[in-house]
Amino acid sequence: MSAYNRVYNFSAGPSVLPLPVLEKVRDELLNYDGSGQSVMEMSHRSSEFKKIAQEAEQNLRELMNIPDNYKVLFLQGGGTLQFSMVPMNLLRNTKKADYVLTGTWAKKAYKEACRFGDIKVVASSEDDTFTWVPKIKKEDIREDADYVYITTNNTIYGTAYNYVPETGDIPLVADMSSNILSEPVDVSKFGIIWAGAQKNVGPAGMTIVIIREDLIGHAGEEVPAYLDYKIHADNDSMYNTPPCFAIYVAGEVFKHIKATGGLDAMQKRNREKAAKLYEYIDSSELYKCPVAKEDRSIMNVVFVTGNADLDKKFVAEAKAKGLVNLAGHRSIGGMRASIYNAMPMEGVEALIEFMKEFEAANK
Repeated sequence: MSAYNRVYNFSAGPSVLPLPVLEKVRDELLNYDGSGQSVMEMSHRSSEFKKIAQEAEQNLRELMNIPDNYKVLFLQGGGTLQFSMVPMNLLRNTKKADYVLTGTWAKKAYKEACRFGDIKVVASSEDDTFTWVPKIKKEDIREDADYVYITTNNTIYGTAYNYVPETGDIPLVADMSSNILSEPVDVSKFGIIWAGAQKNVGPAGMTIVIIREDLIGHAGEEVPAYLDYKIHADNDSMYNTPPCFAIYVAGEVFKHIKATGGLDAMQKRNREKAAKLYEYIDSSELYKCPVAKEDRSIMNVVFVTGNADLDKKFVAEAKAKGLVNLAGHRSIGGMRASIYNAMPMEGVEALIEFMKEFEAANK
């Protein structure tokens, strides 16, 4: 157990938040910045909230070094809505798009896009249970595709891209829900980066969309207003009431990341945590990580004992020790430790210590 009798929460999402941010939100919950009201009670049109939203955007821009020709949108609907919004806005010329399937969420995005155009799977690791990430080249992509779609970190299967595919003039769209802000990224290599906040940024309810300006304004007449990126861009994400509290907490997370060294320092911490955990797993006689070493995620570490009953015993005994939400996704079982930005090294060390004890007791 850690401070406040809190457990170490390895949930894949909604997931752990930085303790200093939670403490600040707690302290401001009833009276934000002397306003006499909670952010949860504020009008999204008020000067107080507009300042919160503007600061959140500015801090995100600084953290990710977002070029001026990109809009930042704070939307609702989660990642699932982006599965529809992307094709509805970007299938603007040939109605063709190429998708790389590296897990459940990429597959769902592909199936949704198929409703709107000629969608092709150009690479997939599904035959190997998504345990590796395909290396695609420019020649693999249709020359007339309107966009190419990838999922940079695969939460369920514990894989991640260790490269950015070269797509030339064809916009690259990336779902970065579970690894945004975990390390520096060259935003200019992407047409759209989007991310559900509930994994590595803040509470559920907000989706970040970073979109190059030339990709805005191509939605057809049949596209509902709320699903048109231009509507949100023209209204500074306030076409309707936005997810105010989620934006506020995310803004505090952005400030916290800046105050603790930015994305270079964050990447260093994340790699150290992941390396320590993978090193132990690889040296163990009980645990195994099924993921190709070069494609391993530093956010979601999956492992198994090879015995489903033993896996369940592991999860139950870990929970009793204050190490919670370690069960793998229901579709594949096993174990999964999501060690997002806010998971301290102490949490990883506590997990490894328990893993050693469990291995010794279950040889």
